[in-house]
Amino acid sequence: MPLPLPRMRLTVVEGDLLDQPVDVLVNAWNRNVIPWWLLLPQGVSGAIKRRAGYAPFRELGWAPMPLGSARLTSAGRLPHRAIVHVAGIDLLWRASAASVSASVESAIALTTEAGFASIAFPVIGAGSGGMSAAEAERVLRVTLERLDPPLDVLLVRWPAPGTARTTE
Repeated sequence: MPLPLPRMRLTVVEGDLLDQPVDVLVNAWNRNVIPWWLLLPQGVSGAIKRRAGYAPFRELGWAPMPLGSARLTSAGRLPHRAIVHVAGIDLLWRASAASVSASVESAIALTTEAGFASIAFPVIGAGSGGMSAAEAERVLRVTLERLDPPLDVLLVRWPAPGTARTTE
């Protein structure tokens, strides 16, 4: 008996998350305990705020998000169909394998429930979350492979300074 074919198509690229040709972007957000207008977003959130405008952040509302949860908003001025904001860091601004995995699960659930076909993830947990990029990417990959969603999934690495963008 042949093995079932995987449903997910996972591609790893280096580049700018916001430039990826997908339906949904994932924003590695915080627990939403501090109102967004009091924060100075950095990384993915900062880039989204600059290019998409404030609309996606206003749509998040002010209710705290449980660690590992996700919320779906519009994409603001971006050409995408939506943004999934995931609470990947705890109240001490640290990520863990559990928070990254739960964030991926929540993002995939919202994306598939809404009927989207493609999603792009940053390396959740690296950067402000304090995890090494290699460990955060490993957790993302393991979680995605376990879930095997019926989606085209891009995992987008931010290129190291001075390196060319490559596709794996």
